[in-house]
Amino acid sequence: MSHFLRMSLACLVLLLPDPGLAAGSGVFVNGSELKPETFRSLQQAYPVPIAAGRYWYDAVSGAWGLEGQPIAGQMMAGLVLGGPLKADASKGTSGVFLNSRQLTVGEKAYIELLCQTPVLPARYWVAANGMGGYEGSPASFNLAQCPGFTRDSGGARSSSRTYCDGSGNCTSTGVLGYISTSR
Repeated sequence: MSHFLRMSLACLVLLLPDPGLAAGSGVFVNGSELKPETFRSLQQAYPVPIAAGRYWYDAVSGAWGLEGQPIAGQMMAGLVLGGPLKADASKGTSGVFLNSRQLTVGEKAYIELLCQTPVLPARYWVAANGMGGYEGSPASFNLAQCPGFTRDSGGARSSSRTYCDGSGNCTSTGVLGYISTSR
């Protein structure tokens, strides 16, 4: 497993897992509990425990969050974790659907601020690199090119990345947001 992937998943850490999880992983992704072997392999690959809890994960963009809440970070896309992403995963009410999940009003406002343009209620797709478009159509925008998107110290546009130190403090940045977690 790549260093990036190991560090990305480590940012799911918010609390120590419950010691009583012997029967199951206690980690639910998109409504399905991770199999104990999947949980164990993820646990072995990361320097910190993965918290028991209920999460949503968008395999197309790599966005993730706690069930019923907006995006908490962005990690590697394409992982096979849990069931399919549901429209109401974050309890959004904006009328803007991204990879089938309805965004919260705050997420919609963040993208409007980042891109300095209104986001019309519609169904969109977006990949981890920021390329996106209307569902069923080719790419028509790139969130990474929005004026508010951050740049690295060399002036280049930043890509999605996650860094976790040995103590389990993680920072995740990407075209869909930024989060910092501490153990």
